[in-house]
Amino acid sequence: QVQLVESGGGSVQAGGSLRLACAASGYSFSTGCMGWYRQAPGKEREGVATICSFGVSNYADSVKGRFTIAKDNARNTLYLQMNSLKPEDTAMYYCAAARDVRYSVPLNYAMNYWGKGTLVTISS
Repeated sequence: QVQLVESGGGSVQAGGSLRLACAASGYSFSTGCMGWYRQAPGKEREGVATICSFGVSNYADSVKGRFTIAKDNARNTLYLQMNSLKPEDTAMYYCAAARDVRYSVPLNYAMNYWGKGTLVTISS
């Protein structure tokens, strides 16, 4: 069974940085597509960034230039480097993975596996 465990969340001031990690197990990490999603209270879930086997990635317009998604196949870990954080980035961040093997996935792709999330809080 696939398990995704997020870590790295916390509270930082606006302008700061944070790196989230997602440890995957029971998953074809090197060939699968994965992504980060977030949901703030009272808001709909939104895709933040996705990445596939050959490094093809997609980013939400709101995080382009500030966030970077990366996969470490040797460690079966997905990362999200977040810089220049804003209060609007405050949300529960979830790691997700796709069952199908694809070249790339859009931000609204229906991922099959999900982690339980890690909370990110940005103060002004």
